[in-house]
Amino acid sequence: MTDPAARPDPRLLFFAGSARQNSFNKRLARLGAAIAEANSIPSTFADLADYPMPLYNGDLEAAEGQPENAHKLKNLMKAHTGVFILSPEYNASFTPLLKNTLDWISHIRDEGEAPMEVYRTRVFALGSASNGGTGGLRGLSQLRLVLELGIGALVLPDQFLLPRAADAYDEHGHLKNKDQQEQLKRVIQKLARAARVLHG
Repeated sequence: MTDPAARPDPRLLFFAGSARQNSFNKRLARLGAAIAEANSIPSTFADLADYPMPLYNGDLEAAEGQPENAHKLKNLMKAHTGVFILSPEYNASFTPLLKNTLDWISHIRDEGEAPMEVYRTRVFALGSASNGGTGGLRGLSQLRLVLELGIGALVLPDQFLLPRAADAYDEHGHLKNKDQQEQLKRVIQKLARAARVLHG
């Protein structure tokens, strides 16, 4: 039997489905990574603005292969055992940027890998910040469907919603509502525990 103390420490990757500089969800992803680090959980924040990719097109892929940035993001995922995606809500769904990112990565299959292995061997958590009162709930339902049904990923049932996000942060980038910040911390801790179990 494996000694629980010998299990590898979970590593969490945080990113937002937005490239906008002042994105509420990007701020939330940065905050999540900081909370994880403050609780001794190694973490990385990634900005999709640093990984531009063309719109997925099968003919383009056949002619030129997958974009280098898709390979870089996939390798970044592989270096982490848990992934926390913070997703804006666009018309009751999630962003084209995020869908395009997920699609490109799903087409990369390194030698010896099963299809979509990078998704199916990690644990995912979802969150959203929105100026609306539901905090992006409708968009997350669509994102969960794609990850679970389309990609076969393991997604935690717990998720984090931040409504009225324009007034939610203090001058230090933390949430003004301490109960909300504690809720975010609990989801992060559950993601870390689930990642440890999956990779233990």
